[in-house]
Amino acid sequence: MFLIHHHYGLRKKYLSFLFNILKKFIKSGKIKNKMIELKINSKNIYSLSLFLKKHTKCLYKILTDIVVYDCPGKKFRFTVLYNLLSISYNSRIIISTKLLEKLPVLLTLVPLYSGAGWLEREAWDFFGIFFINNSDLRRLLTDYGFTGYPLRKDFPLTGFIEIIYDDSQKQIIYRPVKLSQDFRNFEFKNVW
Repeated sequence: MFLIHHHYGLRKKYLSFLFNILKKFIKSGKIKNKMIELKINSKNIYSLSLFLKKHTKCLYKILTDIVVYDCPGKKFRFTVLYNLLSISYNSRIIISTKLLEKLPVLLTLVPLYSGAGWLEREAWDFFGIFFINNSDLRRLLTDYGFTGYPLRKDFPLTGFIEIIYDDSQKQIIYRPVKLSQDFRNFEFKNVW
């Protein structure tokens, strides 16, 4: 095969090859910043990833990252990007899929990429995207009693619960957030 990373014409030819062989999986594709980006339906993520990992003209054997971004108000609120790397061909490819707000669910890629477990846990913890067949989907960086998903754009900046240490009771206390309105009547004439 050829090193598709270095020549635009070869990347375009490679994209055409992927379209011809995977037309039932790929909705659209483009070349962006020297990388190929494939847009797919979320139900095809496992099948397409399996093909890209195993086919001799692909060999994308490393999942480098899973990126999620949130666009509230849209029918497909979440966009999930999978960044794959082929060491054999010095090439990267991005798989992009969109998810509904009410049902953000994807199949896990842990059987294909062992590092996907950690990345999927991050997406679950911060955005609430559920990965079917991931056996270790639990909170990663937030507290186990944490309510909500902090990287969703509609998540309140102060959160729902605050944690304080009460010196009189000598223990940690969880309580609903109370916002003080000390600066409600702020005047710009104040010197401080």
